Amino acid sequence: MNTLVEIKTAIARLSDDETSTLLSWLQERSEDDWDKQIKKDSEQGKLNKVIQRAKAHIVNNRVMKLDEVINNS
Repeated sequence: MNTLVEIKTAIARLSDDETSTLLSWLQERSEDDWDKQIKKDSEQGKLNKVIQRAKAHIVNNRVMKLDEVINNS
């Protein structure tokens, strides 16, 4: 049997509390994976262009305060 099918079947059998716990764990794992990828990309210089663009925007005062961005959404 396919492992993914087995996992989906097992998840379908979980209680609401167990499903909630699983979802929390998956979210944390996803966030950890994201952090690791960002760190790796940064160490490899893949973010340098984005960082330089952001710095140029700051120097040229082409930025908005975070509360302005949030309030304009």
